[in-house]
Amino acid sequence: MIFLEEIFDMTEALLGEGLNHFFLIELIFFSLDRSLLYFLIWLVFRWSYLKIRKNRWPVKNKRREWILNSFVFYILLLIHLTVFRGGTSLSSIELHIQPLSVINWVPLVETIKLTNGISMFSYYYNLYGNILWFVPMGFGSAYLLKEKHSFLRTLSIGFLVSLSIEVLQYLLDTGIPDIDDLIFNTLGTILGIWCFHFIHWIRAKRNKKQDKLISKKE
Repeated sequence: MIFLEEIFDMTEALLGEGLNHFFLIELIFFSLDRSLLYFLIWLVFRWSYLKIRKNRWPVKNKRREWILNSFVFYILLLIHLTVFRGGTSLSSIELHIQPLSVINWVPLVETIKLTNGISMFSYYYNLYGNILWFVPMGFGSAYLLKEKHSFLRTLSIGFLVSLSIEVLQYLLDTGIPDIDDLIFNTLGTILGIWCFHFIHWIRAKRNKKQDKLISKKE
């Protein structure tokens, strides 16, 4: 690790032996560290692009720029958590020919099996984790599409990203492709879209109240 090695070592010393699912914390640390590296590269290219395009610098819509950069970091982290894990990186990609039988095709079967495990942690992480990880996908896509946003278009983005992750896991043998992941990721995208519309509705309602107050004063 480049950025988080010392923090990880401290965390491992405190929790490594006593936490059953410490491998997930390790995965998050490694994914964060690599995502930070690629994110810094993105920021350099983004800043250079904005400087070259004189009409885009200084940035006028700072909120949109902040959400764009946050969304890029989120995508990088998501890819590293789901695809480039276990030591796999861009420099060590290898395609693996696997039988289609490794894919979990039947909905909810494998998720229900997790309820029979020693603990319910794997079940909760598989169910709620896959949903929550895609909430930013729905929200960020809806916001960045602006007037081009529609429910189906934004939902399609979340679905296709999730499908791409499952396909890459199959081709690179870095995870078990599961239709449940696709279902839960899509549900997370829907929640993100709803969050976007809810916040947009609150802002519109607040602006309407402010306009009424201004008109009364005049």
